[in-house]
Amino acid sequence: QLVESGGGSVQPGGSLRLSCTASRALSDIAPIGWYRQRSGNERDLVAIFLSSGHQNYGDSVKGRFTISRDSAKNTVFLQMNSLKPEDAAVYYCGGVYNKFTYWGQGTQVTVSS
Repeated sequence: QLVESGGGSVQPGGSLRLSCTASRALSDIAPIGWYRQRSGNERDLVAIFLSSGHQNYGDSVKGRFTISRDSAKNTVFLQMNSLKPEDAAVYYCGGVYNKFTYWGQGTQVTVSS
């Protein structure tokens, strides 16, 4: 089970930090990361920890978003800085465990003035 939190409304240029807490050890879930879905669009990769441990980012968020994790808390974070209106979406945490992909319930991020 993956549970997201931290979404909300922010003005352009602002910051938010999302959290994704897993019900099991992060070492059992790989890859694990963040995706987002804007209205009417597909779910796109935002940031991810690959099975190798390396990080990968979507082109539109490079340099602004940072993925990190706290293994002791089974939690993956997404620090989002310099937010733009086009970053507004439902953000999902997703991870692969035992060859199955699991998703959180999603958290809404709104960016507007």
